[in-house]
Amino acid sequence: MKATNPAQNGDTVAVFLGPRHFFVLIVMLLLLAGLVGRALYLQVVEQDFLTDQGGQRQIRTIETPAYRGAILDRFGNPLAISTPVDSVWVNPDEILQNLDALKRVTAALEIDYRDTVAMLKQRASREFVYLKRQLEPEFARRVADGVTGVYLQREYNRYYPAGEVVAHLIGFTNIDDNGQEGLELVYENHLRAQPGQRRVVRNRYGEVIEELSQVLPARSGNDLHTSIDMRLQYIAYRALARAIKFHAASGGSAVLIDAHNGEVLAMVNQPSYNPNQRASMAPEQLRNRALTDVFEPGSVIKPFTFAAALDRGRYRAGSRIDTSPGYMMVSGHPIKDLRNYGELDLAGILRKSSNVGASRIAMALEGDELWQSFSDYGFGEITGVGFPAESSGYFRHHAQWQPLDHATMGFGYGISLTITQLARAYAVIANEGRLPELSLLLRMQEPAPANQISRHVMKAGTARQLIGMMAEVVGPEGTAQAAAVAGYRIAGKTGTARKSVAGGYQEDEYVSVFAGIAPASNPRLVMAVMIDEPTQNGYYGGVVAAPVFQEVIGNALRILDVPPDDLPTLAGKQDQGA
Repeated sequence: MKATNPAQNGDTVAVFLGPRHFFVLIVMLLLLAGLVGRALYLQVVEQDFLTDQGGQRQIRTIETPAYRGAILDRFGNPLAISTPVDSVWVNPDEILQNLDALKRVTAALEIDYRDTVAMLKQRASREFVYLKRQLEPEFARRVADGVTGVYLQREYNRYYPAGEVVAHLIGFTNIDDNGQEGLELVYENHLRAQPGQRRVVRNRYGEVIEELSQVLPARSGNDLHTSIDMRLQYIAYRALARAIKFHAASGGSAVLIDAHNGEVLAMVNQPSYNPNQRASMAPEQLRNRALTDVFEPGSVIKPFTFAAALDRGRYRAGSRIDTSPGYMMVSGHPIKDLRNYGELDLAGILRKSSNVGASRIAMALEGDELWQSFSDYGFGEITGVGFPAESSGYFRHHAQWQPLDHATMGFGYGISLTITQLARAYAVIANEGRLPELSLLLRMQEPAPANQISRHVMKAGTARQLIGMMAEVVGPEGTAQAAAVAGYRIAGKTGTARKSVAGGYQEDEYVSVFAGIAPASNPRLVMAVMIDEPTQNGYYGGVVAAPVFQEVIGNALRILDVPPDDLPTLAGKQDQGA
C-alpha cells in the first residue's frame, strides 16, 4: 500500500482554516479580551466601590438589650426583677437549605417541625424569624451551636421572687416586657428600658466580627421602691389564706397602713395567682380585690356615724339612748338588735353593736350632714394610690335617700366601699381627724406636699373619744375579743353584713369585717380585714376577721419594735399563766 503524505492533504488544511473557523476564533478572542478588560476595570477603577458594597452586605444594625427597672420593697428586697434569657431565631433562606438541622432544632425546642417549615416558607423573604423566645441561656446555646442559620438574641425575662404573695399588687409584664397589670402597668414609663442600637459587621454565620459604631445608647429602666414591708406582707398573706381555708370562704382581702404617713405596708388578696406561671392565669384572678371589689361594710361604719354626730354637737360621749324594745320601725321596715339592750351610752352602743342605737344617732342628723361627713372621711372617692381600675365605691347623694336609707346608713347598709377605703377612713381616727393620702411608694421618693397628711375632716377630740369607745369593743365585754393583742391596747370595730343581690339581701351569704388601730394610746398601725362568704365555723366579723387582725398586728407591732402600752394587762396574763 502507498503511504499518504499529510503535507499533501490540502483538503484537510482548507477545512480547518476555513472562514467559519476564523470567525469563531476572532469572537472567542474578543470575549476573552472583554473579560480581561472588565476584570481590570473592576479591580482597578471600581475597587473601592465594590469593597464598600461588599461590606454593606455584611453590616447590620442590631439591638443592644437593656433591662427593665426592678420593683423593690421598702428595704430593697426584689419583688420584680429582670433576668437574662436568650431567644432562638433563624434566617429562613439559610435554614431551609438544611432541613435535617432544622428538624433537630425543632425537636430540641419541642415545637412542631412541619408547622415550622410551613411558617418559614411563608416568611422566606425575611431575614429574622423567632423560633422560640426567652429560654435559659445555656440551653439556647446548645440548641443553636454549630447550626448555620440559627442564631440567639439576648433578652430579659421578668421574674417575681415572691410569687403569689404580692401578685395583685405588682402585676406582671408580657413577653415583650411591657407592663400589663398592677404597678408594672401604672409605672410602665418609669420602669421601661430603652434598648440601644449599634452597627456591626457579621460573617456568614451571623457572628459579630467587628463593632463599627453606637447608633443609640441603651438605657435601663428605673427601679421602683414600694412602701411594702415583705415581712408583714408574708404574715398577712398567710393569716388571710389560713382564715379563708378554715371558714371555707370564697375570698378575702386585708390592708395594713402606717398611721403616721399613709404608706401601705401590706395589701393581700385571696384567691391569688403566680405571675411566673402566666399560662395558667385566669382573668378573674388578676384583679386587686382590695382596690376593686366593693361590699356593704355593716357595723364597722358605726364609729363614723358617731363622729358625725359628735362633731356637730348632737350627742356627747356620755349621752344615753334608749334602744328598747330591741327594734324600731322605719317606713314599715324593722331595724333589729340581737336582743333588747335597753338604755346605752355611745360606748355601749358601739360595744354591743346596736343597730337601733346607731340608727337613732344617724336620724338625729340631717341627710346632708351625714352625707357630707361620710364624704369627708373618703367614702365614695378613690384612695389616690393610682392603681388601675380602683373603685370609688357606691355612695348615693343624700337627695336620693329614703327614710330607710337614712336609718340603715348609720350601721353600714346602703353604702359600698373597698377594704382600702375602709382602712383609710380608720386612719382618719388614728390621725386625730386628719385624712391621709395613701401611698404604695416610699414617701421619701415623692416631692412634697404629696407625702403630707392632707386635711382635717374630724375634730381631734372626737377621734380620741372614738378610740376610747372602740377599745371597749376589743375588751372583755365587746364583740372583738379575738382581736386583742397581749401588752397592747387595741381599738377596733367588727362588721357583719348580708350580701346584697338584685331585689334584696341573701339570707345565708355574709361579708365578715374587722378594722382596727394599734396601739390605741399612740396609734402606729391601721388594718382592715374582709372575708367574703364564710360558710364554716362562724360568720360574724369578731369570729372570722378579727383573728386575722390579731395575728398580723401582733407580729407587726413586735417586728416594728412598737412599745407596749398595756403592760399591766400583760403582767396580769403572765401571772395567770404562772
